[in-house]
Amino acid sequence: MARSGLAAAARVARWADAALGPGGDGATADGKATLSDATAERAAAELGLTVVQARADWDTARLAGLIEVHGDSARPGWRLRAWNRDDSAVLRGWVALFDAWSLAHPEPADHEPAAVAEVVSAMPQVLSFLQLSAGPVPVAQLLDLLEQRVTELRTERCEIPYGPQPEPVEPPQDADTPLAPLLDWALHALASVGALTYGDGQATLTPLGSWAVWVKLEQICVAAQSPAGNIEQSAEDMLRGCAQLRPNAARAEYRAWLAARPVKSAVTELVDAARGDDALLRGLAFEALRVVGAPAEPDVRAVVEESTLRPYALLWLAEHDGVDPEDAHEVLTREEATWLWVDTAAAVADHGEAPMLVRHLESAVQPTVPLLLDEVRAVGHPRTVQVLVALAAAHPDPALAKAVRRAAFQVHTGGS
Repeated sequence: MARSGLAAAARVARWADAALGPGGDGATADGKATLSDATAERAAAELGLTVVQARADWDTARLAGLIEVHGDSARPGWRLRAWNRDDSAVLRGWVALFDAWSLAHPEPADHEPAAVAEVVSAMPQVLSFLQLSAGPVPVAQLLDLLEQRVTELRTERCEIPYGPQPEPVEPPQDADTPLAPLLDWALHALASVGALTYGDGQATLTPLGSWAVWVKLEQICVAAQSPAGNIEQSAEDMLRGCAQLRPNAARAEYRAWLAARPVKSAVTELVDAARGDDALLRGLAFEALRVVGAPAEPDVRAVVEESTLRPYALLWLAEHDGVDPEDAHEVLTREEATWLWVDTAAAVADHGEAPMLVRHLESAVQPTVPLLLDEVRAVGHPRTVQVLVALAAAHPDPALAKAVRRAAFQVHTGGS
């Protein structure tokens, strides 16, 4: 189902890979993520689509991570490279689109932005209810649940702290916003990405949507179990197997894996794994290289000028030179630290749980969230949109979630 639902997006992504490679015309206008008029018309003509269809498929490909846009140029994402051989890459691409449902379908223009943000924040509970119902649910019942959840969010936002209080303020304008049109928008948006079917006054999760919600619930409820048999695996598979282990157990696995092969080839394998597109494996590869120690220094020093590996390599070298790990981040420039923050957030978004992503906010070098968002947008990490969408979906503060979601939309559209 995921392959079928993303087939049109994958087709546009493959076309972009072939037609917009190095030396080709720019894919976007003025460095924005939206297809330039000339490129959209060319894509439509060569693929037998309308311009509107070509643009829609392009946007879907971007949200699913099949295309990454850098300035005026586009390149295939790692999921497209793995599309034919790795089912998990297809599923992760669809989950990225599912998480970005509110960007995939234009929101109503005549509603308070705060009310829209509240509905987006409340939809995980609605989706969980649909998943548990395992069948069609009347929209009236979903509206009742949505209204209860939005009321809870507003109550949490208006909790009165201890101590002297300012004069009462007028209730927010969105307090009386009717939610039925916003629920209609949300259900249509979720239907547009293939998460549910919506019609005849009821909604039903598709098998794919039910699976995605179940997986997210499982991530919260089920503790990961320790893998076995990592010693004979490739570096990439070994790192994946260690992803859910505690640090001490993971280091023991790294030592056992390293002991079973020549150091030089092991280091080469680990560096190659770090060059991949999975941010989690990048971080774990450098943790394994820390276990290697001095023999890995030449290889680590050799990748300092590779942009995706530079922050990791600089931290590794600083710690290798005796800098306290807690102070090692000081060797990074502000831009490098921000890039690393986004890369780590991408790993958490792909493999972690929502509370971990919320806690990751505290590790940012920027003192405020608006400043962080400005610098995250400027740093140009290819996973910026997916990270911001996941953070907005995970954060319990509707106001902050709204700001993060707005930033994701601006990055997605190339706006300011």
